Amino acid sequence: MRFAGATCIFAYLFALFVLSAMKQVVYRIAAFATLTMLAFACSHDEASTPTPSVATPTRDEHLAMGNPSGATNNTANAANYLVTKAQYVMSYNRDQGKPNWVSWHLSDAWLGSAPRQDNFAADNSLPVGWYRVGSSSYSGSGFDRGHNCPSADRTGSASDNAATFLMSNMMPQAPNNNQQTWASLENYCRTLVAAGNELYVICGSYGKGGTGANGTASTIDEGRVTVPAHCWKVVVVLPLGTDDVRRVTTDTRVIAIDTPNSNNARSSWEGYRTTVDNIEKATGYDLLSALPASIQATLEAQVDKGPVN
Repeated sequence: MRFAGATCIFAYLFALFVLSAMKQVVYRIAAFATLTMLAFACSHDEASTPTPSVATPTRDEHLAMGNPSGATNNTANAANYLVTKAQYVMSYNRDQGKPNWVSWHLSDAWLGSAPRQDNFAADNSLPVGWYRVGSSSYSGSGFDRGHNCPSADRTGSASDNAATFLMSNMMPQAPNNNQQTWASLENYCRTLVAAGNELYVICGSYGKGGTGANGTASTIDEGRVTVPAHCWKVVVVLPLGTDDVRRVTTDTRVIAIDTPNSNNARSSWEGYRTTVDNIEKATGYDLLSALPASIQATLEAQVDKGPVN
């Protein structure tokens, strides 16, 4: 038996009236039974009111915010070749031996207890006949094998983590930039996930010539891998939910940084915050292109002023 709000109250008062009017014991027993049933029905009605569902972390589409360079998987487009993996998507540049950019989704659904695999390897999925950067291609160069999509962002399984160690996901990165500046932002991104958010991350590099542990260089691996001058990253922060692109508003937090690829880079990333517009000018890419034009224009012109830890 179920009654809604006002009906419950009316029925309850009516039963009280009947109770006071009845003189025979049998009627009093019946009235008490009615009251008990009403109280149960009303309380059950309140208890059964559905509560808002809590969003569950999911693994979502890596290019939800757009394809920054219009990359395709046409082998004739060797300087802007689209590589799609379960763990991330990239524009790979065969002539530079590194990605132009890498894009990935990050939520708690991607995180787990899988250990760091450290199994750096050539990416054999690249087209036949292309030079494949190997695990030793950076040896003695003074530059780290710098992850674009980080190992610690893919700990859901050993295979997810191993995918981040493919050399197609690496860029020659100054050790201090990689291990301090870059790592501190990566760690901060995961604290945002732990706080109940999901992220869309796009990062890459541009220019030529960086300063590593052995000094300045323009290329390594006998000229087959370009050393970038700058490393950049854009992070779109959303609370957990669905239909992510439609949930982006002009109030959505977007973090953009552009760091020099130098061993003299500051260890804290917040000093390198910039606008998405500035990164687009430097790279020629159209970032966040999947967003409505008005929202895109507002977000891309802003420098993030949010917390940093």
